[in-house]
Amino acid sequence: MTMLAVFKSRAQALDFISALRREGVPVQAVSTPKEAGVGCGISARFDGRFLPRARAAAGRGYSSFAGFYRQENGTFRPV
Repeated sequence: MTMLAVFKSRAQALDFISALRREGVPVQAVSTPKEAGVGCGISARFDGRFLPRARAAAGRGYSSFAGFYRQENGTFRPV
């Protein structure tokens, strides 16, 4: 399952992506979908099996973190 970590800050999104990569998580920067309601931004896309690592990384002080979203039926929904 595809997951997104959504941020309101591009800089924090890119820092989060770097942090996940250092932990061996395959992650990509993608445009934030409209369903997230955050506006134009960058999100981190990763496989759902890495959600525990992503949650741990998100808890390290990202003030612009807006939440995790899971892809369901072609649309992203909050987790």
